[in-house]
Amino acid sequence: MQIWINEILHNVPTGAGLFEMRDRIKPDADVVILNGFPASADQPLADGDRMVLIRRGEIPTSEELESLLVARHTPGVHAILKQAAVGIAGVGGLGSPIAVALVRSGIGRLILADYDVVEPSNLNRQMYFIDQIGMPKVDALAATLARINPGVKLDTHVVRLNRDNVATFFSGVDVMVEAFDDPQAKAMLTETFLSRFPDKPLVAASGVAGAGPANTIVTRRAIGNLYLVGDGRTAAAPGTGLMAPRVGVAAHHQANAVLQLLLGEPPA
Repeated sequence: MQIWINEILHNVPTGAGLFEMRDRIKPDADVVILNGFPASADQPLADGDRMVLIRRGEIPTSEELESLLVARHTPGVHAILKQAAVGIAGVGGLGSPIAVALVRSGIGRLILADYDVVEPSNLNRQMYFIDQIGMPKVDALAATLARINPGVKLDTHVVRLNRDNVATFFSGVDVMVEAFDDPQAKAMLTETFLSRFPDKPLVAASGVAGAGPANTIVTRRAIGNLYLVGDGRTAAAPGTGLMAPRVGVAAHHQANAVLQLLLGEPPA
């Protein structure tokens, strides 16, 4: 039978045991993941099983890193995500955690566009650090993403998006993400992308401000290929700011919707 061990296909005898293969392939491994779940007891392996063997504290080779990053994922998902390209317009409070979540999930390529720089006020909710203040956001975020997974392909653009250049930067994406704060920019990106690429899905957000209930943040199909995350009403305004918890909930709803779309599932 055939099983995957650290993403390498092995032919093994029928009935081979989990710990038998650990001892044969990597006897110093102190973490054994079987089909996305830590295994604490020996058990027979079945054809098509996926094992990941990890030694705590070991710096993996570049060849091993990818498989170790997704060791806890559902088998078969990574092969799809690795081939996918996702565009993110705006890498602030929504876009930066979306990018981090997608890179941790194994997305193969991200196209990031934003004209802004990191400011101190961004640190209350965005995936940046104090030593990155003043850097273009896409450059700062790319540096952080590369620290998580140096194998991800990143296309970064320090640019103000408009109706004339959206298609130039995002024509090759499988799924598009709208992650702007400004309502006019949101409308422009949504209308432009869906009119130019009507067969490609777009995941947008509306109503994520304040410190209200997290459970009012939902994902729904608005119309056609437009999917909308948020409560649809709580916009940033005097007395209603943008805060890390609720913005983060919405960002991860958006990231999860992207994964569902790539896997052929309706976002919810």
